[in-house]
Amino acid sequence: MEYTYLSTSFGAFQALVSSKQHSVSLEDPTSTEAKTHWDRFLTDFFTDSSLPASALQAIFEPMRTPTVDTLMVVGQLGQTMDGRIATVTGQSKYINGQPGLTHLHQLRALLDTVVVGVGTALADDPLLNVRLVSGKHPARVVIDPKGKLSPAARVWTADGARRLWIVMEGVGVSAPEGVEVIALHASGGRIEPKDILSSLAQRGLKRILLEGGAETVSRFLQAGCLDRLHLIVAPILMGSGRASLNLPAIEHMDQALRLDVRSHHLGNEVLFDCDLSPQRVNIA
Repeated sequence: MEYTYLSTSFGAFQALVSSKQHSVSLEDPTSTEAKTHWDRFLTDFFTDSSLPASALQAIFEPMRTPTVDTLMVVGQLGQTMDGRIATVTGQSKYINGQPGLTHLHQLRALLDTVVVGVGTALADDPLLNVRLVSGKHPARVVIDPKGKLSPAARVWTADGARRLWIVMEGVGVSAPEGVEVIALHASGGRIEPKDILSSLAQRGLKRILLEGGAETVSRFLQAGCLDRLHLIVAPILMGSGRASLNLPAIEHMDQALRLDVRSHHLGNEVLFDCDLSPQRVNIA
């Protein structure tokens, strides 16, 4: 088994990973052949049948079946080789190229819910739907304890998908028609990740993609609320900018989180599929 250091810009955090190398080079995601393969895989993924061996199967099979409880929670980050997700001004479009962006839309199509923090919603004004591949739009969730997001934000666009606005108790928002408002207890202006996931599970949303940003993914990781983390590294060096993770400082390497990781090539980018299930807390 080979060991390698994963990323560098996690504050004082470093992850020593057990890396199982899968030299999977996916075909051009825009080609007719790739689209046909994806359509077939998408249908097979939601059946009880075993998936035939393929590049897609190697990447997505591990998130097909929950292992801790009834939830599958997958975090996703796209970063540079030196661990940055945006410039110092917050500009991030786009660090990842077409293969990485296609992978993100595949995740959206395979999971039933996509979640972002309000910082990402304000900075990017994302749609959070499925556009680059075929598949159903996931439910869209914004974690916004203080109700900062505008009712006119694009994430609230009515397109048939569920839309949920999570705020802390006592905060009122002018939600557009059809948007579900969930008020949860908060401490210090923050809602516990476990409470967020539990509330989504109670509403039938159990296959969850945590798409960002860095602070939100970091909080869920620290709370033991991720089953897997998909970290896509682009061949870019920035030398400055916002770090992909923000975790408490450590003093000794034996305090570092040690991960079991499988790597896959997505064109000239590398996907690290990190298994976090050993530290995942029971939620639902």
